Amino acid sequence: MNSPVLNEIGTVFIPVSNIERARDWYCDLLGVQADGEVQFGHIYVLPMKGAGIVLDSKIYSKDAITKTPLFHFNTHHIEDAYAYMLNKNVDGLTEIQHDHYFNFQDPDGNCLMVCKC
Repeated sequence: MNSPVLNEIGTVFIPVSNIERARDWYCDLLGVQADGEVQFGHIYVLPMKGAGIVLDSKIYSKDAITKTPLFHFNTHHIEDAYAYMLNKNVDGLTEIQHDHYFNFQDPDGNCLMVCKC
């Protein structure tokens, strides 16, 4: 059966309260330059491989904060990634679960995940 809807993810939107602060935090976390343009005063497209991430302050509200991860960042070395997050003093850091993944929070409280792939 053919479908005009492709079986691929284009972009994930993350609600953030302050676009510049979020841009700087996410770029620092991912080790990428924060030199892209904030578009329309509320959108920042993170430079990603694969599916994209768009930070958007226009959609932010306390109700829009993600309480469970909607995606995960990949890693080949879960222990190294965990130590990196400890060094960054991220909020809401869980322990490594099943030697495979852990969760943490961005500055707005959105729940994020790193998973060994």
